[in-house]
Amino acid sequence: MLVARLAFISIGLLFSTFSHAQNSFNTNRTYTTNKTYTVTYVYDGDTVKLRALEAYAPADEFKLRLTDIDAPERSQAYGLKARRALIQLCYGKNIIATVKLSGTDKYNRALGRLRCNDIDASLYLAERGLAWHYAQYSSDIEIYKAAQNARRLTLGLWANDNPIPPWVWRHQHLYYN
Repeated sequence: MLVARLAFISIGLLFSTFSHAQNSFNTNRTYTTNKTYTVTYVYDGDTVKLRALEAYAPADEFKLRLTDIDAPERSQAYGLKARRALIQLCYGKNIIATVKLSGTDKYNRALGRLRCNDIDASLYLAERGLAWHYAQYSSDIEIYKAAQNARRLTLGLWANDNPIPPWVWRHQHLYYN
């Protein structure tokens, strides 16, 4: 009887966890990968605001958090350099952006891979040593290798003796969140 009760509780917990994970992604998003966008603002090295090129309403704008990387915060060492690199790659009237969306985060930002004029922005930043591969949330081997190569070549933030990862920096600067 006890074994049956424990099995029933375990199955219930499993289903509730699964349904919570399913609901953590906002399925009401209507953005598709076949749309083209323009970057209207670059917040930092891994977050931008996008507007659909055929958009006519403010509702067609959304904030995108780039997946697979974590760039330094704006007030952190190399934070402004990462932001400037993303601006150089993605911001301007002759830049066409496309997105492969994967969900939303706890701040209700869309999550996805951004390509600007067919250049992967996450890979671009990792190759230049301006972002960490975000191993906690990514298994992308190409970005992992690009970040490791930048580290080996001491590019960007890897020129510092002991660069602080953004997730550690944010924890140390709780006022920032």
